[in-house]
Amino acid sequence: MGSLEGTVAENGGAAEAAAAAAATTTAPSCNGKQLEENGNAVDMAQTDGPPAFPAADCGDGPGATGVTTRKGRFGGLVALPLEVGTRMLCRWRDGKFHPVKVIERRKLPPTVSFCGGGHEYEYYVHYTEFNRRLDEWVKLDQLDLDTVEADVDEKVEDKATSLKMTRHQKRKIDETHVEGHEELDAASLREHEEFTKVKNIATIELGRYEIETWYFSPFPPEYNDCVKLFFCEFCLNFMKRKEQLQRHMRKCDLKHPPGDEIYRCGTLSMFEVDGKKNKVYGQNLCYLAKLFLDHKTLYYDVDLFLFYVLCECDDRGCHMVGYFSKEKHSEESYNLACILTLPPYQRKGYGKFLIAFSYELSKKEGKVGTPERPLSDLGLLSYRGYWTRVLLDILKKHKSNISIKELSDMTAIKADDILSTLQSLDLIQYRKGQHAICADPKVLDRHLKAAGRGGLDVDVSKLIWTPFKEQG
Repeated sequence: MGSLEGTVAENGGAAEAAAAAAATTTAPSCNGKQLEENGNAVDMAQTDGPPAFPAADCGDGPGATGVTTRKGRFGGLVALPLEVGTRMLCRWRDGKFHPVKVIERRKLPPTVSFCGGGHEYEYYVHYTEFNRRLDEWVKLDQLDLDTVEADVDEKVEDKATSLKMTRHQKRKIDETHVEGHEELDAASLREHEEFTKVKNIATIELGRYEIETWYFSPFPPEYNDCVKLFFCEFCLNFMKRKEQLQRHMRKCDLKHPPGDEIYRCGTLSMFEVDGKKNKVYGQNLCYLAKLFLDHKTLYYDVDLFLFYVLCECDDRGCHMVGYFSKEKHSEESYNLACILTLPPYQRKGYGKFLIAFSYELSKKEGKVGTPERPLSDLGLLSYRGYWTRVLLDILKKHKSNISIKELSDMTAIKADDILSTLQSLDLIQYRKGQHAICADPKVLDRHLKAAGRGGLDVDVSKLIWTPFKEQG
């Protein structure tokens, strides 16, 4: 079991709605598999890995030396094994070919049979149309060597890729998951992507689910050779083997996160976990979260944070759905540092529920709140959707004039966020030295429809919570 060093920071920038499932309509929305009681997997995703491919043709090169060449689309010879940086088409799990770039390569272990000609290598590829979470190891059979290209200008390619995401697709990712810590400048971002370019853990088992990971996570060095990790779904300790998890579960007394239950409504429950009192749990949660959050800053101290863990409850216990973290003391009025809904539970309204819950806590504190800055474009999209729905619902019901200050007091949304939201909707004008809100019912209805449906409601009457105060 590991959990001590290299944890993930909770104090970087805030919420980014992941471009993961949104970059293309063919990307799966959930890549978890539900495990039956006997340990067999039931497919929970739209797709479950690449289809089977025909056996490699062993007669196209001097296999005895492990080096061969083939003619590519542009007339040049393609040397095998392929070099890092090579671009071509690769057959993905949807059975179609998509453009990729080779990020890394490695030799297959001697136990894997191959017949030379470059087939003894596998390649870690990035699908240039998709988010990095879909990067994966592929065999040579999946690559179309006739499409090998010369180098492409990175800036041109990035611009072309970004244009492929429509406004509708960006709105759809609002429900996927929100990720944080977008404070990295260009140089730091390149360094981060180089360090984390290859996923170190391919899958995890967490409760009833086997989940494909999305990104690199800085687990302790002794876990570097693990393709799969097994998590206790209650204390979040992680192990290398299923047998270790089974022994652990016989001894683990927890049936819910190790904190105070502050909300219970039906089968939903929210627990507040103090990072100082439950340091190992907080660190384990950070390791787990980093597998599904890309630009999440590495950090070692969880003492300064509170973790709010959302669970679905049944007779077996309280099973983690997602969480958000919050600084115990924030001079900038940040009410949320990082937020995540686990893949098997996405597109069920939990992400919006977590955002709404963070504002209910701010109301209890008697303060206005705002997500930690800076926000990425997609993070802003997620919060702008929440702010739009909350503010326009009030404007529709409020018959008389209402000020920005009054809206802020009613919603706990920071005045700057209210102003920027209404300005983006062209619902505010500056007249005679003050802001005037335009509240035409038809215009409000149109914007509400465009903002999409809200998440699960927070029943404030079920929230039993007092603001954090440092003891002693």
